[in-house]
Amino acid sequence: MTAAAVAAGLAIIGLAFVGVLGTTLTASEATTAEQLAEQLADRLEATGGTRLDDVEDGVAQVQRDGVVLATSDDDVAQPLPLEGLARTDEGEVVTSSTDAEIGGAELDVVVARDLEQVAAATTTVGALLALLLPLLTAAIALTVWVVVGRALRPVDRIRRDVDAIGSAQLDRRVDVPPTRDEVATLARTMNRMLDRLEQAQLAQRRFLSDASHELRSPVASLAQHAQLAQQHPGATDLATLAEVVDAESTRLTELVESMLALTRAEEGALRREAVDLDDLALAEAARLRAETGLSISTAGVSAVQLIADPAALRRALRNLGDNARRHAATSVSIATSREGGTAVIAVEDDGPGVPEHERQRVLERFHRLDDARSRDAGGSGLGLAIVAGTAAAHGGEVRILASALGGARAEIRLPLGLDASISPGDDSGPRPS
Repeated sequence: MTAAAVAAGLAIIGLAFVGVLGTTLTASEATTAEQLAEQLADRLEATGGTRLDDVEDGVAQVQRDGVVLATSDDDVAQPLPLEGLARTDEGEVVTSSTDAEIGGAELDVVVARDLEQVAAATTTVGALLALLLPLLTAAIALTVWVVVGRALRPVDRIRRDVDAIGSAQLDRRVDVPPTRDEVATLARTMNRMLDRLEQAQLAQRRFLSDASHELRSPVASLAQHAQLAQQHPGATDLATLAEVVDAESTRLTELVESMLALTRAEEGALRREAVDLDDLALAEAARLRAETGLSISTAGVSAVQLIADPAALRRALRNLGDNARRHAATSVSIATSREGGTAVIAVEDDGPGVPEHERQRVLERFHRLDDARSRDAGGSGLGLAIVAGTAAAHGGEVRILASALGGARAEIRLPLGLDASISPGDDSGPRPS
C-alpha cells in the first residue's frame, strides 16, 4: 500500500515535471524567435529590401496582410501565424513576429523556431523518469520496510510479551528499552496498565475472600440452629428459631445490599440530578434521633446543592450516621457546608476516635477497627468502603480526621458540578437544628 502510494505520487510528479519542462523550453524558443524577428526587422528596414537569408533552426517570412512576400525556406510556402504554435511539413514550430517599415510599406516579419529539440528533450527526460521512477519506488519501499520493521520490532516484542500474560501471571512485566522514545513510553504505559490490572485482581480476590468469610458466619448460624431444631426438638422452641432466622437473614440481606451498593459505586452507575445536601443531612439526623437516645446536633447544617446521585448519597450518609452511632458515647454532630466549588458533609461523634495510622485503612472493605468486638456491634465492614466508593464515583474523596467532640470526624468532599451551586444571595446560613 505504501509503495503504491509512493509510486503514484512519483508518477504524478514526473508527469508534472515533463509538462513544465516542455512548456519552459517552448517559451524559450518563442523568446528566441521574437529576438530574431526584431533583428531581421531592423536589418530589412536598414537595407530597404525583403531578401531573407537562411534562419538557423527555423524559418523567416515577410508578410503583408497574410500574404507571403518573402521566405527563407521555399518548402514553407504557406503563411505562418504571427504568434503561437503551428505545424508545417517539417514539424511543429513556435512563431513570433514584429512590424517593419520596408520600402514605405508596413510589413510583418515572422520567425518560426523548430520544436524538434524540445520534443526530443522532453521525450528523453520522460523515458529516463519512466526508467528511474520504478527503481526509486523500489528503493523507497525497501528502505521503508527495513526502517519501519526495525522500528516496530520492539513494539512487536512488547505485543508478544503482553499477549503471553494471562490472568494468572499479572505480576509479569514487559522489558522497557533503554531508549527515550515512544517505544519506551509504550512499554512503561503497558506496565502501568498491568499494575492496575494486578491491583484490581488482588482487590477482587480479597473482596471475594472477605465476602465468603462474612457470608459464612450467618449461613453457619442458620444451619447450626436448624440442625439443632431437627436433632433435638426440645432444646429450642419455634419462637427462638424464628428470631435467629430473622436476625441472620437480616444480616445476610444487609451484607448483600452493601456489596451491590459498593459494586455500583465502583462501576460509576450513578444518576445525575440536583440534590439538596442539607435536606439529606436533616433527614439522617431525624432517623438517628428516632432510633437512638443520642444527642444529634444539626447546628452546622447549611444549604448546599450539587449534582449527584441522591440515592447513593443517602446511603453513604446513612453509613456515616450508623458508624458514628456505633462509636458515639453521648452525641453525634452532622454538618454541611460549601468550600469554593466543593460540597462538604461532616459527621462527628464523641467516641474513642480513630488512630491516625488507621484512618486510611478503615475505608477499606471488611476492615474493622476493633477485630475483637462482635460482628453485630461492628457491622459488616463495608459501610465506610461504600462511602469511599460513592465519593470516588462522584469525583470526590473521604477524609477521616479528629473531631472537636473528642471522637472521629468523617468528611465527604464532592464537587458541586456545573450550574449546581446556590448563588450567594440564596439562603446559605445554618439550618435550624
